[in-house]
Amino acid sequence: MPERAAPSVAIVDYGLGNLFSVAQACAAMGLRTTVTSDADELQRSACIVLPGVGAFGDAMSALSRLGLVAVLQRAPEDGIPLVGICLGMQLLMERSREFGVYEGLGLIPGTVERLQPEHDAGTIGAIKVPQVGWNGIFGGHWDASLLKGVANGEPMYFVHSYAVFPSREDDVLARSSYGGVSFCSAIARGRVTGFQFHPERSGPAGLGIYRNLAAALTPR
Repeated sequence: MPERAAPSVAIVDYGLGNLFSVAQACAAMGLRTTVTSDADELQRSACIVLPGVGAFGDAMSALSRLGLVAVLQRAPEDGIPLVGICLGMQLLMERSREFGVYEGLGLIPGTVERLQPEHDAGTIGAIKVPQVGWNGIFGGHWDASLLKGVANGEPMYFVHSYAVFPSREDDVLARSSYGGVSFCSAIARGRVTGFQFHPERSGPAGLGIYRNLAAALTPR
């Protein structure tokens, strides 16, 4: 029997993403990747990954200019899993209050707000924002998600000043804490998943998320 082609993952190129490292991580797990801003390519893919670094408003403007907003909003209904990473996760929400108020993709109810860490009596001065570095993720009920096999409390690599605050607790996949404030570090709703951290920069545990994605997309 001929070998089945590896599942195709479309990585959205809208000028604000760390595309190369995401593509490398996908390829390492046997996925075929296309870095694209073409709507038709996104619709033909087995999965869409929406990465991102930078400002929410700029990102939504870029997606709108490229004609990709409606494509991304329809993808889960069309049976295409959508994975948001860092800013890409924030774009899944209804709106953001980063440098104003901006509408998001609206795939998960909730908002994006600035991290407001409390003063930590064990340190000198206030906790710095952005959070840059390793932080644990907690939740643990992950067998039916892309976090399957990840240990509760596993450290992942974060770079962010804003965090998502889902309206529904059922949409929260994992939580983390920074400066005494709990925030949502992973979300999941139907075919939509988001990670505030960077799996591709989070060592073997992070690569395990891409391994789970490859397994979920591979026909049995």
